[in-house]
Amino acid sequence: MRTNPSDFLLTAVAPVIWGSTYIVATKFLPGFSPMTIAVLRVLPAGLLLLAITRQVPAGIWWLRVFVLGALNFSIFMSMLFVAAYRLPGGVAATVLASQPLIAVVLASLVLARKIRPWSVAVAFIGLAGVALLVLTPSAKLDAVGVAAGLAGAVSMALGNVLTRKWQPTVSLLTFTAWQLTAGGLLLAPVALLIELPIPLPTGTNLLALAWLGLIGAAVTYILWFRGLGRLAPDVVSPLLFLSPMTAVLFGWAFLGQTLTLLQIAGVIFVLGSLWLSKRLSRGA
Repeated sequence: MRTNPSDFLLTAVAPVIWGSTYIVATKFLPGFSPMTIAVLRVLPAGLLLLAITRQVPAGIWWLRVFVLGALNFSIFMSMLFVAAYRLPGGVAATVLASQPLIAVVLASLVLARKIRPWSVAVAFIGLAGVALLVLTPSAKLDAVGVAAGLAGAVSMALGNVLTRKWQPTVSLLTFTAWQLTAGGLLLAPVALLIELPIPLPTGTNLLALAWLGLIGAAVTYILWFRGLGRLAPDVVSPLLFLSPMTAVLFGWAFLGQTLTLLQIAGVIFVLGSLWLSKRLSRGA
């Protein structure tokens, strides 16, 4: 499949915006827990898109939508929540960055795509870049946290591959609405069981939630699912390396955090992996 540059760039917008989640949540939503933010980010966005499209699944798509919603949102975000609490942030981000490598293997099993050596090389280069960006020498491992991070990576990788495989006849907007709503409905009971009551939101909180929901979920997942339908999985998945990279760059630009030589090398590795992925996919 030939990679269209506009498809590649539009899909890349999604993980770049996801990279703002950390700075928005920590700076403007300090009283909200991660799981609560996940629900308030996904479910309202899904219901809004559902109200616009006014179309619900039919037949086998009820099952498929809830499977995709669970894999892309509910299981992924729940495991991300566990990994974030059990591991230092850098370790959690590095474990989750294994997703592109997992996606290459799952695409070969589910979509019968041949594993290409350059796809594996790109995944390892990007993973090394993320490690340079976020890992610290004092980082400690936790077996449960690592297992949760890997489970989250597998969940999202499988969800992305199945999203590519199950392309419905409805519009992209409707397909995105279904997945966001299903994922949010599955997340809500978990958040209610384990989370503290939601604090009374201020105007700043509402603006932050609007950014995370309308832009960081509704718009970005429309772009992401569009990319999954048009680009090969081994081209789309490495774009996820942009998320931790932009999170680090946002911290440097807006929070006054320092950028070390190793982190600059990590940025070069991540961008290099994306350039290599696009270049090699064009010739494949």
